[in-house]
Order: sequence, then C-alpha cells, then structure tokens
Amino acid sequence: MKKNSVVLAILFFSSFQCQTGKIVGIKDGDTVVILVDGNVQKILRLAEVDCPKSGQPFGNNAKQFTSGEIYGKIIEYVQTDTDQYGRIITEIYYDDGKYLSAELIKSGLGWWYYHYSDNKELGELEKTAREQKIGLWQDKNAVAPWEWRRKK
Repeated sequence: MKKNSVVLAILFFSSFQCQTGKIVGIKDGDTVVILVDGNVQKILRLAEVDCPKSGQPFGNNAKQFTSGEIYGKIIEYVQTDTDQYGRIITEIYYDDGKYLSAELIKSGLGWWYYHYSDNKELGELEKTAREQKIGLWQDKNAVAPWEWRRKK
C-alpha cells in the first residue's frame, strides 16, 4: 500500500513541474503559442485570468500587453489543467518571477477568473485596478468575457 502511495505522490507532483519554452505566438490576451523541445508548438491558456476577446472592448489591448511582456521570450510555465478545447491551462512566469496573469489583472486588462481560482491576491489586484479605473475599468459597462461569450 505504501508503495502505491509513493508512486501516486510522484505522479501527482511531477504533473506540476515547471517547464520552459519560447513564446512564438499570441492568440489573445490569455492564450499563447509556445515552442518546446523538438520544435513542438503547444497552445497555452493562462490560468486564473480571463481577458477580453477579439472584437470585445480592450481585447486588442490585452493581446498587445501579453505580446509586449512575453513574445519571443523563454518563459517558465506550470500546467494546472486542460480545458474543453484541449488547451493546456498554465501559470506563466517570466523576467525573474513575474506572473503573467497577475500582471494582466494589475494592468486592468483581465478579470480574475474566480470561477477557477481561489487566489485572493488576484482578487485584490482586480479590486485596486477597478478603483483606480485602470485599463478596461475605465468603461463603466465593461462586460466579463464569460458573459460576453454567453451572449454570442
């Protein structure tokens, strides 16, 4: 029994290993394309944040922000899940520890995706951005991407 527990623990923790790759594409503010070993491209969806989509106010701003922060860089990422579209849900870290999801929220270019996150720090960053009317919070009628998608 102990042997099975050890094997399960190793498998569990190895699934959350930090990996690296080069960002070669930006699909939108919260979805990027990475090149990993063997010249394999993967689509990564950022964890804990939901950015406005193309065609939605501030969608292009979020995409440009993400591009400016990580395009062409070697980043570190930790897979946390996979979504219904087959994208790898990840936490992306760059420039000596910056957390991209937090940077987007702090810059007012994304919502804390509280449906899938219990990171209260991100909620505080969103609250501060809202209060200071940073980025999309300048718009009194800003619509969360999950609501915008539902209406489409």
